[in-house]
Amino acid sequence: MDNDLPEVQPTSEPGGDLDGQPETESDEIAKLRSEFQSRLVVANLRTEAVRAGMVDLDGLRLIDLSTIRLGIDDKVIGGRKLMDDLRRTKPWLFAAKSSSSAAVAPSSQPVRQKTALEMTDEEYASARTAVTKYQV
Repeated sequence: MDNDLPEVQPTSEPGGDLDGQPETESDEIAKLRSEFQSRLVVANLRTEAVRAGMVDLDGLRLIDLSTIRLGIDDKVIGGRKLMDDLRRTKPWLFAAKSSSSAAVAPSSQPVRQKTALEMTDEEYASARTAVTKYQV
């Protein structure tokens, strides 16, 4: 009866290598650090690309990530220059620059009309005639 069960192969440890030897902690830390650095580089490149007006962020795949370095503040060194070079060599990845001015958002508060107490005598007289002009 025991022979009917399939034979179970021993699985290797998730942190182990092919020989069954566990990796040292420093190797795992180095792997985690390099993965963190690469994710941070990609995130910073996406930020720079959006600031530069890139239409499709898939265009970041054209950049060689091995040459990009992070500064002390975890920002890509020369990110703006990199986007300018990419805009010059592959302009179809970026939106066309607009010559019109940017629209200003309207005020969040409604326009408040002056009360009769805030008006001068001339303003009050003209406002009163404007209101009573169409009354019969």
